[in-house]
Amino acid sequence: MARRKATIDDKIAQAESVVIKTKEKYDAALENLNRLIKKKRELEGKELMQAYEKSNRSLEEVLEFLSGSSEDDEE
Repeated sequence: MARRKATIDDKIAQAESVVIKTKEKYDAALENLNRLIKKKRELEGKELMQAYEKSNRSLEEVLEFLSGSSEDDEE
């Protein structure tokens, strides 16, 4: 019976090792995903700023548009 227990303990240790390696891969993939999302938001922010600078709209007009409210909605 001692042999079975050692085998089960070995399987548990092996499974723990797999879980640890999988978690490390997951954490690395999640970090990469977050880095890419941050980069995309930075690029979108730059693009938005360039569009604002090229427009003839005031900051107030742009913010009003982005918030979804306008004077036309009140009529």
